[in-house]
Amino acid sequence: MSAAQARADANRRRILDVAFAELTRDPDASMDQIARAAGVVRRTVYGHFPSRDALVTAILDEAVEAVTAAHAAGYEGVDDPPRAVASAMLAVWDVTDRYRLLISLAQRAIAMEGIRERLAPVHERGTAMLQRGLDEGRFVSPMPANALAYVVENIMFALMETVNDGLIPAEEAGPAAAVTFLCAAGLPPAEAEALVAEVAAEQVPGVAGRASEPGA
Repeated sequence: MSAAQARADANRRRILDVAFAELTRDPDASMDQIARAAGVVRRTVYGHFPSRDALVTAILDEAVEAVTAAHAAGYEGVDDPPRAVASAMLAVWDVTDRYRLLISLAQRAIAMEGIRERLAPVHERGTAMLQRGLDEGRFVSPMPANALAYVVENIMFALMETVNDGLIPAEEAGPAAAVTFLCAAGLPPAEAEALVAEVAAEQVPGVAGRASEPGA
């Protein structure tokens, strides 16, 4: 890699990191604000990202990578479907909580269909685990596995909005999502709550997906 390319890559990385911080602090931050915070001229920002939407999309793509990694890590080594789902949801929330203020921005830059397309591997893996749960009698639902997968995805999106609106503390949202979904999939509430509490106690906060966090 040439020195010029190395500088360009370093500038792009810095712009992304600073944009993530600025947009989290102020979702209405302009490209000018981001350029000043990054210590570069506006032309440099536009050289890497032709529009604010393109910049938001680039951050979203990094968020999707982190979510995908966290989801896979949550399933790793877990054979029981309810435990696997609880583990994956808690791991995914740890990532999405960091990006939740940017999701509404991303929905302006990219239609929900585009976000779902990016999350297709997560959807497919989740559907397969839910199907296992239904086949083994661990889950009971009138809905097929692919419909249940949409339910869990929409629970996560809805929880991001409820936290953004101050309706529930962020630290309670992940366990609440996991319990809510397990109950929707047919587990008795007491069993779902006990399982989620057990899984949460086993997980180290922030490990899943941290390698894909901006600047990592």
